[in-house]
Amino acid sequence: MTDPVSDWHRLADSHVLLDGFHALKHAVRFGAEVPVALAADRQAALALADDLAPDVRDTLDALLTEVPETTYAALVPRPHPTGVAALAVRPSRAARLARLAHTPRTAPVVVLDNPRNLGNAGAVIRLAAGFGVTGVVTTGTLDPWHPTVVRGGAGLHFATAVERLAVFDLPAGPVFALDPEGEDLRGVELPDDALLAFGSERTGLSADLRARADHLLSLPMRPQVSSYNLATSVAMTLYHWSMTGGRRSVL
Repeated sequence: MTDPVSDWHRLADSHVLLDGFHALKHAVRFGAEVPVALAADRQAALALADDLAPDVRDTLDALLTEVPETTYAALVPRPHPTGVAALAVRPSRAARLARLAHTPRTAPVVVLDNPRNLGNAGAVIRLAAGFGVTGVVTTGTLDPWHPTVVRGGAGLHFATAVERLAVFDLPAGPVFALDPEGEDLRGVELPDDALLAFGSERTGLSADLRARADHLLSLPMRPQVSSYNLATSVAMTLYHWSMTGGRRSVL
């Protein structure tokens, strides 16, 4: 019989950290392979499963091993209130790229152009999964699989394709980029095969992404308000897509 704490130390550098019950719940629900899962209070975690995730309760029952709270706290960078942590196998790059490249697409790809804030990136992935988009692509240096991003995304990286690419490697499809100088979003139908691009929280669209854009769009905004939060901008745009030219219902 293997020791789960030893397994954790052996796998931690090569696997995705699922930080908290909700990240584990979503990862399991969307087919992640989870070789080790720990709980400071196993019965409390299973009680959460009874209330919030009965569909994966039996799977979590088989996965979770209880460890002392001090052991749990020593294994994670920031203990989660639920006292649960797990490690998951990261989907292969080839599988993620294949999903992004598959055509015809039935939902857009969200592109975050050189994002800076890990929490914002995680919130966008959570939104994207909720809308059933094809995937979320980041450009620049931010790792979209960073533990803080996965925590912010509540483990929903496994519900969509998440990848980092250069602008010239983006999937095929018309690029609709959000920019203050663009056409009002409310008058535009967004096709299912669109790439919906959002600039950096600080500097907006890069020159490369702007050059790649087929359409520039703007969100309605009160004068003298500088900008929306990145995740809010993505949510507004995806809602508009779901209610206009794209699908009219979310999976």
